[in-house]
Amino acid sequence: MNNFFNYFKEDIGQVFDAFVEILSAIFNFINYLFNFPMRMNIIKEHSADFSTTDWVMLLIANIMIIALCCLVIYFIGKLIRNIFFGGISKKEYERMAGQVRTLQRDLMRSNYEKDKILAMTMGNPEIPPEEEEKTEEDGEGEEIVSSNRNTFDSPCVDPSDSRFFRLTCVDNYYKTDYVKPEYDNEITLEEICEQFRKFAASQLKLYYDIDMMRYFLASMGTSRIIILQGISGTGKTSLPYAFGKFVQKDTTVVSVQPSWRERTELYGYFNEFTKRYAETEFLQAIYECNYYRDPHIVILDEMNIARVEYYFAEMLSILEMPLQEEWKVDVVTAVWDNDPCLINSGKIQITNNVWIVGTINNDDSTFAVADKVYDRAIPIDLDSRADPFECEMTDPVYISTDHLNRLFDEAKAAYPVSQESLDKLELVNAYLIKNFRLAFGNRIMKQIKDYVPCFIGCGGTEIQAIDFIVAKKVLRKFESLSLGFMKDELTKFSAYLDKVFGKNQMKICKEYIEQLKKNN
Repeated sequence: MNNFFNYFKEDIGQVFDAFVEILSAIFNFINYLFNFPMRMNIIKEHSADFSTTDWVMLLIANIMIIALCCLVIYFIGKLIRNIFFGGISKKEYERMAGQVRTLQRDLMRSNYEKDKILAMTMGNPEIPPEEEEKTEEDGEGEEIVSSNRNTFDSPCVDPSDSRFFRLTCVDNYYKTDYVKPEYDNEITLEEICEQFRKFAASQLKLYYDIDMMRYFLASMGTSRIIILQGISGTGKTSLPYAFGKFVQKDTTVVSVQPSWRERTELYGYFNEFTKRYAETEFLQAIYECNYYRDPHIVILDEMNIARVEYYFAEMLSILEMPLQEEWKVDVVTAVWDNDPCLINSGKIQITNNVWIVGTINNDDSTFAVADKVYDRAIPIDLDSRADPFECEMTDPVYISTDHLNRLFDEAKAAYPVSQESLDKLELVNAYLIKNFRLAFGNRIMKQIKDYVPCFIGCGGTEIQAIDFIVAKKVLRKFESLSLGFMKDELTKFSAYLDKVFGKNQMKICKEYIEQLKKNN
């Protein structure tokens, strides 16, 4: 053991002594470098006989010493910073620390929102609206109170300060720039159809039969949802687009995407991380309709390129509500002060001046539309284009929705479905039940009683209206049946229609039956 200690002292001891000498030399270097009093005494001892050159050399030498001192201080400071701040600048360290605090705050807010949603899902929303408003924070972490709620009479809100950028822009426009037009409250339904047809032909070079104008306008008096279906290029999108130009309230075109599966595709959603609401064209359209009384059409273009019953289910339910005051869409759970002024209790009212028109192409690239969608809508087939015709240049008009709805109500009162026609429909209903196990539902009967008077008010006849609505609403249900072995029954049904309504009176129904026989 003694031999090892002797070795250790002679070998490792010398290494240790050398390390101590290095530390001592560094200490002595720093001590001599920063010992300015000692250096001044040395200068006094030798400067008595200095020449001018000597003084210059002395100045240069001291400048070099001072620079060396600064360099030593810099490296010592850098060493200390690396030890305590991990090799980054203090400014960068503080910036990163701030980001960490922001992320922690966002995480806490997200957990709060999650707990709130879970509580509402379980049917136990323990946080009242007042507390929700007090606990909401904006992007800077400041609480938003409910004392300065944005209203129509309050000053315009900067859209960049609101989570609803587009809807806030709508508010600002109607607060400052909107001028209500002078509406034509004397025009009739028949005149609307005639002028609309001439306007589309003379101004837009779009040609339609007068019956198509009547089908379309009467459908507006029957349902809030209209489906235009047929082959490509027959003017399905152009028809509602032209109507928007005719009433001088441009149609909103929403292009349906194949990936649409839920309500957020139509109404948007609130992004918890950006604190902004992802607004859609559809949401903006139904919100803006609250500000004016012009009839407005929203087109769901290629609506069956995705499953309609998925993304459109909520709207179908809303429009089924018996009272128009109940037509409301939930967008947010709590209202902030600078939210758009027409969002009440987190909901947007769907007004009676908006109609939704869906266009459908029936081909292999699309989905079949569910019965519950067809049942609530009025389908119109556009399978061919009308021949061009010459007419005088026709100007657009301003029509208020109140006047249009009043015309529909007056038509329903003036031209109710005759009792004779109702009896004939009952005979057809009994025949369908007996031979095809199909029947008129209550909804279809209500639509017939609404559609027929509106069509007559547009200049058509009762038998034309019944022919159209029975073909589109009743016979369409034949497509769900196995008709391969029922061609004889279809032929008999066609003959029965002639017997009940008169020979060749139900032309659309008979053409539809012949089409079914060819396709099966």
